[in-house]
Amino acid sequence: MVSPTFSPLYRQIKALITQRLEAGEWKPGEMIPSEIELAARYKVSQGTVRKAVDELASENLLSRRQGKGTFVATHTEARAQFRFLRLVPDEGEQGYPQSRILECRRTRALAEIARQLDLKAGDPVLTIRRLLAFSGTPCVLDELWLPGTFFKGLSAERLTESKAPLYSMFESEFGIKMVRAVEKIRAVPADPEVASILGVAAGTPLLSVERLTFTYGDKPVEVRRGLYATNKHYYKNELS
Repeated sequence: MVSPTFSPLYRQIKALITQRLEAGEWKPGEMIPSEIELAARYKVSQGTVRKAVDELASENLLSRRQGKGTFVATHTEARAQFRFLRLVPDEGEQGYPQSRILECRRTRALAEIARQLDLKAGDPVLTIRRLLAFSGTPCVLDELWLPGTFFKGLSAERLTESKAPLYSMFESEFGIKMVRAVEKIRAVPADPEVASILGVAAGTPLLSVERLTFTYGDKPVEVRRGLYATNKHYYKNELS
């Protein structure tokens, strides 16, 4: 007989708050109820709520603002701009890249993409190919696959017209908030086509970054494969 898994009370409260975030009760950027109000709602101590909120803040789902309260984290916040962008220049300050859309089309999911996005092979997906440049120098060639049902109306024109970072646009225009990602990184040689796009010699070592991104409820909503030219940049990850 398998015993039920014990979940500490604060984890149960954390799960309940996350459910309300997922349901959209509190929108990105909005302030959530105070710890006292949440404690009364869930009939637990304020300390239990504080522990749950602390953990959600450490996971970047909530954002504490000194003297103001606790808010739903949003990709529009300045501090969140580089959360999923890890490319840092060898010299100077990190800046946000210029994006050029090379392709945006609706296709049918191949088996591997469907598996990662928890779809069926042949389900509609949106495929985006774009080039990221820093100070006019091409650095990243990205290819993305998104579930078609979540991003109806997204087009190359809409992407080009938007001045917001991609994840900020997904959040504000489609209600899809990226909350975490898993990445696989390896070195690969640039094939002739990629080398031409990135302005490097064929065979140049590139950083291949494969990302699977999740929204609330651990629902996969993006497969991304990026090829990074690192002759003037490096990939930075802080471990704690």
